[in-house]
This record gives sequence, structure tokens and C-alpha cells, in this order.
Amino acid sequence: MPVQNLDRVDVDAAREELQAVLQAKAFRQAPTLAGLLSYLCEKRFAGEASQIKEYSIGVDVFRRGPDFDQEADSIVRVEINRLRKRLSDYYAQEGASHRIRIGIPVGQYVPDFQKTGVPDPVQPEETAAPPAAPAAHSPRFRQAAFAGGSAVLLLGAALAVLLFMRSHRQPPPAAPLPTPQAAVAEPTIGLPPGDEVRILAGSPRSYVDHAGKLWNADTWFSGGTAVKSDARHIDRTQDPSFYRSSRQGQFHYDIPLKPGVYELHLHFAETVYGPDNSGLGGEGSRLFSVRANGKALLTRFDILADAGGGDTADDRVFPDLSPARDGRLHLEFAGEDGKDAAVSAIEILPGVRGRIRPVRILARQTPYYSNESQWWSPDNDFQGGQIASYADPVSGTDDPDLYETERWGNFSYAIPVAPGSYTVRLYFAVRHRGWNQPPSAEAAGSPVGHVFSIFCNGRALLENFDLPREAREGDTVVRTFQGILPNAQGKLLLSFVPVRGYATITGIEVLPE
Repeated sequence: MPVQNLDRVDVDAAREELQAVLQAKAFRQAPTLAGLLSYLCEKRFAGEASQIKEYSIGVDVFRRGPDFDQEADSIVRVEINRLRKRLSDYYAQEGASHRIRIGIPVGQYVPDFQKTGVPDPVQPEETAAPPAAPAAHSPRFRQAAFAGGSAVLLLGAALAVLLFMRSHRQPPPAAPLPTPQAAVAEPTIGLPPGDEVRILAGSPRSYVDHAGKLWNADTWFSGGTAVKSDARHIDRTQDPSFYRSSRQGQFHYDIPLKPGVYELHLHFAETVYGPDNSGLGGEGSRLFSVRANGKALLTRFDILADAGGGDTADDRVFPDLSPARDGRLHLEFAGEDGKDAAVSAIEILPGVRGRIRPVRILARQTPYYSNESQWWSPDNDFQGGQIASYADPVSGTDDPDLYETERWGNFSYAIPVAPGSYTVRLYFAVRHRGWNQPPSAEAAGSPVGHVFSIFCNGRALLENFDLPREAREGDTVVRTFQGILPNAQGKLLLSFVPVRGYATITGIEVLPE
């Protein structure tokens, strides 16, 4: 049906189909997708199809601000693709017999409503016993009760009722539409809206990282020197070039911010000192302090000691920061004992009062929006292991796309957090039940197991964890651990140690308690 030709009858049928879809289990379990579908359809019903644009969807449905950048934030495109897939799956199964199907054409955001040619349900033949009269308020059936009479009279009455019904058809009352979850949920849906500042220290040009985030060229600084490094490999990151520039010396940044609460991330990598850098020393070779609006954040900070080695990405997190009275965040980097301070990047994000934002990491190369529209970062903070991806979906989950990749081998994650207590949730997918091949092994290779242990800052979370055995009701397993505390370096150091075969992980979620 063309957008311009949705007549009254078609709107009624389309509304009925929308309500049927929203009541289906596949959409009750995905309230954000249900809210998005409601928004798109209601816009079209109201004759406002021309207003269905990526920008308006981002602002109206996902509560992005008026400065919503469609190029930097892909939430609308991602969620529309997920909605297309969810509708396709629905009509391939539960909605296969529906006479109308809702679709979102590729390259568009305006929904269409296609008639399938499936015939109307056949009504059962009437028997000699008169049918019970429907409620008086029914919009479809307004029948009088007949007591007795001949078959001819009954037939004539039935025909009269049918003609009356067709001539007085009224649209069914509209069911209340679900409120898009982005309007009521805590700020964990996608990247929280608001001003974000990302500065690539020492770099004369901007940079887009593997998560699609834009880092601006160095700005708002005073003092120090831009330093380039030729380090080829940086551990615990998919963006080694990100750490090949830095600002070093005695310097400060005066960054303008709107009033509010922010979360500060300082990114470091020691590329000058360390046993692997021409024998130029190690721990203690560079010490410095960092202050924000006069408050000490780091004292006698040693990048190499904090990261656990040279050429290793290191991230420190500081919540609950606000601009000073002059509307700026003043960051002072001061070297100690004659040493130079250094920083690779500064990231300032909209914060949550009293805690850090949730951390969600998937073992994949690109970011991902879950069914609940929660933004998952692509793989980061890891060391060791390999990534594998799979085309076959897993069972036992409403979001199989979340489990389509894994990191496997002997590996660890050093996840930066602020002081406090955390809930850690680990997501696993069984790809190799029992004895099987490792992800990259040839068919003729030796069989391996999938039993491993997991430690956090040296404390055992799972020992001799037999993943295939634990997956009893599907291919996915989720384990939750509460009361987890960071180490002295502000990290949750998760180590995945094989016992038989290889360890594996799909996703890691860290939630402040």
C-alpha cells in the first residue's frame, strides 16, 4: 500500500495488525523495539510519514538531544535493522497466517502494510440453537436474539444481520501503545545522551576508533610537548595507533563544559620506558600527579606499574566531576622528581551521580545494541586469546545476535572502574559441546575440551567450569557475581585460565552496586 493511500478501512486493519504484533511474545520481550514500531506506525496513521526521519526517531524515541549527531551515533540505523529482523522472524513463525504484514523496507524508515492473500478465517456454521448475543458494546456484532422460528426465518435473519454488520462496521478501540523504554529507563540505553568530549592528546588530527567514536585533535591545552611514538603493538586495545601520540611535560587542560555531572576517563600507555623499550628503565622512571579543579585524582602515578607493563593501554575512571564556576574542567598534569607527566587521551562523558556508568563489552570488532537497546562496546581491555565468529544462531536466548562471537584461548581483561562494589555478569555460548575442535582447528586436529577457571583479582569466581555441561536448557549460560571490588590499580582483572582445552567468553557486564 502506498503511504499516500492508506484509507480508513486500511488504517483500521493496519491498527489491528499492529496491536497483534505488539502483544506477541517476541515484542513483549523487546519493549524498545515495540516502542519503536508503535512510533513509526502511529506517525504513518496520522499522515506524518514525511516526518519519519533518522533525526526525529533519535530525538523522539531514543531521547537524544537536539544536537543528535546521526553520523557519530548509529542507534537509529542499528535498531531499525533489528526491528526488520524481528518482524521477519515473527511473520515466519507466529504471524505466518496473518492477512496483513508490517515491514520496514530496506533503506527506509516508513513502515508498509502488505496484504498476504491469506483468506479471512471461516466462521462456523450456525446450528439450530440460537447463538448467545454478544455484549451490546461490541463494535462488530450487533445481533438480536431469536427464539424459535423456522429454518427459513433463521436464514433470513442471519443474512439481515450480516448485511447490517457490514454496513455499520466500526473501528475497534485502540489499545494503549507502550511507552518507548528510552523515555523511562535509567541512562543505560545506548550511549547516554549529552555532551561528550574526546581529545587525542598530542595529535594534530582527529581519529575515529574501532567503536565509531570520534576523538578530536589536541585542544584546550597549555604547556607540554606533543610526542609521537613508533610503538607497533599496544596491549589491551584494538586501537594501537590511538596511543602513539601523547602530551608530555608539565601541562594543563581547561575544557569548557555545560553544568552537570560527568565521568572522566584518562587514557595512558608507557611507550618510552620499560624493558621492551631499548632498556630505558621500568617502574619508577616516570612519576606524576593529576588534579581536577584543584582536587587530586592521581598522586605519584606510574603508568608502567599501573598497566602492568610497557606498551599497554591503561584507563583510569573518575566519576562525579563537574565544571568549575568558570564553566571549565581544569586538569593539571604535574611531573614529580624531575619527571614528565604524560597522557594519551582525555574522555569526558555524561555521568551518573555517585557511580560510574555500566560497562558492557562484547568479544567482537564492532559495537552492538542489544534487544533492550543497551550499548555494548566492541572488545577492549583484553590481553591474549583470539576472536571467533559464527553464522549459526544459538538457542536459549531472545537475543541470539549478542552471542555470535567469542574470545577463546588463555586470556584476561583489565576493566577500569572507580572505587566501589560491583556486580559482574559473564555471558557464554556453547559452540563446541563435549569434545570438539577449537574454533580455528582443522577437522583432522586433536579433540579438545572446554573446561576452564575464572579469577577476578586473584579470587576464584568459577573453578573447573565445564561450559557444555552447564548449558542445560539451551546454548547460552549467564553467571552473575556480586560484591566484586577493584584492585589497587582500579581494575577488575578477569583471568580466563584453561583447564582442558580453551576458555571462552562472549560478553562481560559490570554494574555498579
